[in-house]
Amino acid sequence: MQPMFKWKTDDFSWVDFTIDVLRVIIVLGVVIGAWNTLSSGRISFAQWVNLFAAGLSQGSIYALIALGYTLVYGILLMINFAHGEVFMAGAFSTVFLAEALNRTGFLNAQPLLAILLMIAFAGLVSMSVAILLERIAYRPLRGSPRLVPLITAIGAAFFLQYTFRGLYGSGFKAYPGVHALQGAIEIGGISIPVVQVFVFCAALFLMLCLYWLVERTRIGKAMRAVSENKEVARLMGIDIDWVIMFTFGVGGFLAGSAGVINGLFRPQGVNFYMGFIPGIKAFTAAVLGGIGNIPGAMLGGLFLGVIEAIGPNLVLAGLGIPGANQLKDVIAFTMLVLVLIFRPQGILGERLSETKA
Repeated sequence: MQPMFKWKTDDFSWVDFTIDVLRVIIVLGVVIGAWNTLSSGRISFAQWVNLFAAGLSQGSIYALIALGYTLVYGILLMINFAHGEVFMAGAFSTVFLAEALNRTGFLNAQPLLAILLMIAFAGLVSMSVAILLERIAYRPLRGSPRLVPLITAIGAAFFLQYTFRGLYGSGFKAYPGVHALQGAIEIGGISIPVVQVFVFCAALFLMLCLYWLVERTRIGKAMRAVSENKEVARLMGIDIDWVIMFTFGVGGFLAGSAGVINGLFRPQGVNFYMGFIPGIKAFTAAVLGGIGNIPGAMLGGLFLGVIEAIGPNLVLAGLGIPGANQLKDVIAFTMLVLVLIFRPQGILGERLSETKA
């Protein structure tokens, strides 16, 4: 006897139906929350601009860290989950140099030179850690299944955390204040802190330098060739091992630079565990922009920073959620889920065909 009702499984999928329902709920929540906030007028235009500027500054730091994720993924198709600890290594090591420069008075007497010195030192420390990671932890596993280096990266992250805890202690450190970065810039009645302008400009300069390196130099062409096809690149005379090591080094240098810039932007909270949350958020930014895509990582970091700054006040507060400003981390991690639901390939990523996936 045939059943009276029969589901057409070829035309209907509960997974797709559930995702579509989630999309509708999320869009409605965002629209309702934003409408309630904007219609109430409790946040002025100047406050929105300040939130946007703060988001750009924080997002530029995420973008610098995210570039390390996307560079390594573009070359090896692996996620280096120890990259947050590479960021921590440069930031934590350089805080002692910053304290020494402050004690001698050099930090405020020659602020630009002192900041450049700190960025260079942090970049070299993080670069060294990243190269050692690649040489010791990842290179022997290069031919293994993808899950093996992923687990190794998680173990390397814990190893680096507790290594630096043993070297520098478990207490919190803080970067000394730089007088030149204090104060604000007044534009049409809107006050923007000088440190936010500096953070955004410094990060943007480093991102443009990386883009020039990858797109306009010989080593950049080698990196793109290795990313496209390692075997063909090897046949063309490219040293694959050296290019991969160089890629890890560049990503490490950017992460160390981001550590100093972050220390100047938010001086407190420097410790052995400081790389975990920024590392996860930077990975979210890389996925948001399209993992393996350099402009996508830059755009994803900036977008995530702005959403993290504006989202709680625009959406959560409008929905009547108490303590909305304390939920900015929830906004950041929710973005990862939303990207996977709405656009898994990211903003600038390309959707793989089934034959390549």
